[in-house]
Amino acid sequence: MATKRINKNAEIVFSCSGSTRNNTEMIAEEHCVVRVLSGELKVIQSSKTYIFGLGETLLFPRNQLSTLIKSDKDGLPYRAIVVKLTQDVLRAFYEQKKLQTTLVSKTDYIILLSQSPLLDSFFASILPYFDLNYKLPQELSELKIQEAITILRSINQDIDNIFSDFSEPHKINLVEFMERNYMFNMPLEKFGYLTGRSLTTFKRDFKKAYNTTPQKWITQKRLELARFQITEKKRKPIDIFYEVGFENLSHFSFAFKKQFGKSPTEFVNKTDNASF
Repeated sequence: MATKRINKNAEIVFSCSGSTRNNTEMIAEEHCVVRVLSGELKVIQSSKTYIFGLGETLLFPRNQLSTLIKSDKDGLPYRAIVVKLTQDVLRAFYEQKKLQTTLVSKTDYIILLSQSPLLDSFFASILPYFDLNYKLPQELSELKIQEAITILRSINQDIDNIFSDFSEPHKINLVEFMERNYMFNMPLEKFGYLTGRSLTTFKRDFKKAYNTTPQKWITQKRLELARFQITEKKRKPIDIFYEVGFENLSHFSFAFKKQFGKSPTEFVNKTDNASF
């Protein structure tokens, strides 16, 4: 996958998949706005799956866990512009404007932004810099970021409640969080952070809850999910290994056979034969 940046702080990025399918994990530590220029973006989260296509613009609220599958569509590769809105930039924006907001509960979902000529014009103004492989001066980049924030506030009246929340994750129910998010690949430190814990406290609380290590529990849960997808949903191993949390098919197949005594392909064949 090719990525181009038009400023040194990488707050505006052009993303293009160089193949028919590209998979990545995303832990959105900052708010990200994504405009899909071509191709298709499939986003898998703990409770919902989204599919976005040409011309759609979405907001990833910060601290979201997602599996991204980027694919060709209509003969065109996946291409997108990503605008990162950092906490420092947003804090400075709200302080400068002296804006007052009433905070509401955080959203756990991706927001599909309404079609708007303002958004169309904004992304159209950025694209030539990527096409020319030109680095945007930092001062101009900062102005474009402020323009993006202003446009988003004008087309979504609830967005202030998201952008002006600068709080850190608080301590939450570890079991509930892990049951929803075990399929996402990230360091244990990040699991701890998102549950409001240090790494040491996370491991201690996990041991109390499950009487095993996080690594062993996570692997077992992913393999159980994979077996369910193969036997009950009739899906192929090559289509699910990444979604359930494995980085490559060979590692998945090895771990699956070690756990269940048969390879994923053998489970598929057994399921197919049972249907006759």
